[in-house]
Amino acid sequence: MKNSKPISVMDSVAYAEKSNSGHIIICGSHGGESAAKYLLNFSPAGAIFNDAGQGKNSAGVSGLHLLSDAGIPAAAVDTFTAEIGDGNETYNAGIISTVNNVARKCGVGIGMTAIEAAKLMLNCIKKG
Repeated sequence: MKNSKPISVMDSVAYAEKSNSGHIIICGSHGGESAAKYLLNFSPAGAIFNDAGQGKNSAGVSGLHLLSDAGIPAAAVDTFTAEIGDGNETYNAGIISTVNNVARKCGVGIGMTAIEAAKLMLNCIKKG
C-alpha cells in the first residue's frame, strides 16, 4: 500500500518543489529560519532537518517554531549523527536532537531515529 503522504529525502531544502506538497521532507539542510521559510512555500506535511550544531542562539534549529506556528511537525537530527547536506544520512542515521511542539504531540522525541520520527509524523497526519 502506497503512503498517501510520502516521505521525500533530499540533500538540501533548496530541492523542494511543488510536487513535494503534503510530503514529510527529510533534508540535510540546517533547520534555521531561512530554510523553514523556504520550505513553507511548498506546504510540507512535516520536516526533519540537521541541527547544524545548533549554534549561537540555537540558530541551526530556529525555524522549527515557524513550522510549529503553521501546524507542521518538525524536528532536527544531531549534526554528530548525520553529515550536514546529506539527506540520506539524515534519514538513515540521524538521531533526533530537537523537536517542535507539533512533532512532540505526534510522539516524536529526542533520542529517536529520524526514520522513527518520520513514521510518527506520517501516522499523526493520517489521524488528523
